Amino acid sequence: MNALPPEQEIQQLREQAASLRAELEETNQGVLALYAELDQQAEQLREVSDLKSRFLSYMSHEFRTPLGSILSMTRLLEDGMDGPLNEEQLRQVRFISASSAELREMVDDLLDLAKIEAGRITISPAWFDLMDLFSALRGMFRPLVDGNRVDLVFEDPPPLPMLYTDDKKLAQILRNFISNALKFTPTGRVVVSANLESEECVRFSVRDTGIGIPSEVLSTLFKDFVQVDTPLQRGLRGTGLGLSLCKRFAELLGGKVGVQSTPGEGSEFYVTLPLKLDPERERADAHP
Repeated sequence: MNALPPEQEIQQLREQAASLRAELEETNQGVLALYAELDQQAEQLREVSDLKSRFLSYMSHEFRTPLGSILSMTRLLEDGMDGPLNEEQLRQVRFISASSAELREMVDDLLDLAKIEAGRITISPAWFDLMDLFSALRGMFRPLVDGNRVDLVFEDPPPLPMLYTDDKKLAQILRNFISNALKFTPTGRVVVSANLESEECVRFSVRDTGIGIPSEVLSTLFKDFVQVDTPLQRGLRGTGLGLSLCKRFAELLGGKVGVQSTPGEGSEFYVTLPLKLDPERERADAHP
């Protein structure tokens, strides 16, 4: 095979290099166009997310006012401020009151979700005694369990130091856990406890002897708008946001949530939090 003269070989190499440069330039233009399209789509997604958060926040605020009025009126009627009610009237008023309170809980969940996604949830830590928290929760749930077939038990915790975290958000997490446990425990016990998991962390647990949860759905429980499909669940109303909010609140407080369950035997939901909130988290606002 005859070798090309040096001049032709150099010219051929130049042509190949020019062709490669053209291909590279074309590829770069394609990559830049793709980045621009991705940026545009990301901006559109941010706008949609912001609109959703605004809508949820506005809707929730607008619903809270009339719901508050309905609840106030039902309390006045139950107390007999405008005269005594007969048995049937009292039953109907209590039904209205219970339905309104249930709807208000849904609205509050949506409002909390909107605040978290908009980065408007702030952390307000303070020193508090665990026994005070348990006492408040016990009083809150007493009307729901008195005369019921489910025993709600608050175990005496071991000696624990004062906690420094946002007690209102911790109480909201435990309220959700306890409410779910009572809903899905037709008969038996719901036990609330707290124990040191390490020198720096405490674990709050809510155990029940209810219907349990299939293992294949455990990984989805803490996602938005997820509800377990059971005969009991079909008879209950809710947004499917309670456990999702628990997870988000726990993360804001530097902790985590989890669940263990055996179908037919019961479930345990828990949250693990540091005894003292990290100062960096205390100073930072909650971001979506």
